[in-house]
Amino acid sequence: MVRNRPYFFSTWADWILSIDKIQPGYLNIRRSSYSTVIFRFLKRALLGILVFLGILNVVSFGRHVIVELFPDDLDNRLGAWDFSDNRLSIFSHWTTDGVTLSNCHSHNDYWRKIPLYSAIRAGCISVGVDIWLSDGDIVVGHNPPSLDHRVTLNTLYLRPLLEMIRRHNDYVKELQRSYENNVSLAGVFASDPSQSLTLLLDIKSDGYELWPHVMNQLQPLREAGYLTYFDGINLNQRPITIVASGNAPIDQIMANHTERDVFYDVPLDKLPLVSSNKRQPSADYNISNSHYASVDFRKAVGEIRHNRFSATQLALIREQIGIAHDYGLKVRYWGTPTWPRGLRNHVWHILVREGVDLINAEDLREATRQDWRKHRSWLL
Repeated sequence: MVRNRPYFFSTWADWILSIDKIQPGYLNIRRSSYSTVIFRFLKRALLGILVFLGILNVVSFGRHVIVELFPDDLDNRLGAWDFSDNRLSIFSHWTTDGVTLSNCHSHNDYWRKIPLYSAIRAGCISVGVDIWLSDGDIVVGHNPPSLDHRVTLNTLYLRPLLEMIRRHNDYVKELQRSYENNVSLAGVFASDPSQSLTLLLDIKSDGYELWPHVMNQLQPLREAGYLTYFDGINLNQRPITIVASGNAPIDQIMANHTERDVFYDVPLDKLPLVSSNKRQPSADYNISNSHYASVDFRKAVGEIRHNRFSATQLALIREQIGIAHDYGLKVRYWGTPTWPRGLRNHVWHILVREGVDLINAEDLREATRQDWRKHRSWLL
């Protein structure tokens, strides 16, 4: 005896059966074998889901390849080649009110839609820029084919910083006159005026040819008293701290012992590592001549296998961070994984936990989250 099925079930099952009516042999299927057809339908649905996930993985892999080839903040590159004055003019009255500071370094900052301002708005206390000598001027770019004579260090960074800090301190002077408060020189961040913004100049062309131009273009900031400097005895922090990296002529940086306002980015892996609790740093590098100790993460630490640091890798970064701090230097690893995001966040979390001073970032929004354990999406 055939049980009476509810009307809605019979109609739904008949619709599923109707899907196969155009296939040969359909007439051989008994209409009463609802479970067989439903199982076939579910199997096809599962197969469709697997195919969709496969396509998603292929897309993710393609994105990974693109990120590996072009690793530096792809979304911000979309407007990277528009250097019209309009891009900066909209920020003529820009302020940093409400900005929360974060120990992040804006890597290859000039690729952002709004260089410098985007990083400051995100709360990054350090900005990195590649510089070249071209036709007697300092231009900004990643490699020679990307250079543009309109994209200069002065127009994108030095002049805006000078105007911004001058505007902030004009307001501070008004407060001093009105309330007779002892207000010190203000930097770029309204939430913490004492915080110095580090401008890392990664010298790509010949350092000895470029160096006189760097020192000359820094003169307006120097005359205004906005540059951090070493006076032969003490380090005096000011709104802007200039650090030279890459092909920087270290002997030129070290030459002036009494008025130094450009500091060196020491290769972290070149610092002597001593496995001892009584480490005695040499006098070669210290806060009087250097500011950062940086290194390529992959070169110094290696690949992160199985999504975790090995015991050897953890011991290495602890040793590197420890010796750099003994010298009084701030530690920065560049070239950390950028994808998958879960791996990137895990690396950031471990580095900060172990005492790294700056997170080298392309994605400023993610880099300023502070606690990356809550954002461990491993696919995207």
